[in-house]
Amino acid sequence: MTSQRRLARERVLQALYAYDISKSAPDFLSADIFKDLEDGAPIEFAKKLFRDTLENLAQLDAILQGHLEHWDMTRVNPIDRSLLRMGVAEILFSEEIPTKVTMNEVIELAKRYSTEESPKFVNGILDASLKQLVSEGRIRKTGRGLINTSTKKKQ
Repeated sequence: MTSQRRLARERVLQALYAYDISKSAPDFLSADIFKDLEDGAPIEFAKKLFRDTLENLAQLDAILQGHLEHWDMTRVNPIDRSLLRMGVAEILFSEEIPTKVTMNEVIELAKRYSTEESPKFVNGILDASLKQLVSEGRIRKTGRGLINTSTKKKQ
């Protein structure tokens, strides 16, 4: 059974891909693509993730570009590009979701929607991006069972 958040991530992937290919108005795309999500948490999660990704594209691409050896973001498979952007956006802006969950979910979506090589590629780029963000102190995770790395004291 597909979780509601996974379904929301699938819809965000579809909306980001459609936006990347068509440059259509984000509100138009999200209204159409998110219409089957239930009211409440799944649709709010999807809207926030979509908005966070689009509003921070330049920042996300700069982070990702630093880990693409001899490649430019424009040459990355559009589905993989959308997955990578969405993954880094969730890592940075969804404080309540553990980074491990984000990584696993994005890799699962790569297995389902992209090429045979994509899960390994996406995992490598996301992992390198995560390590960079952790070393720069940019990961802020709070909530039950999460470590808030911004306030954790060194022992």
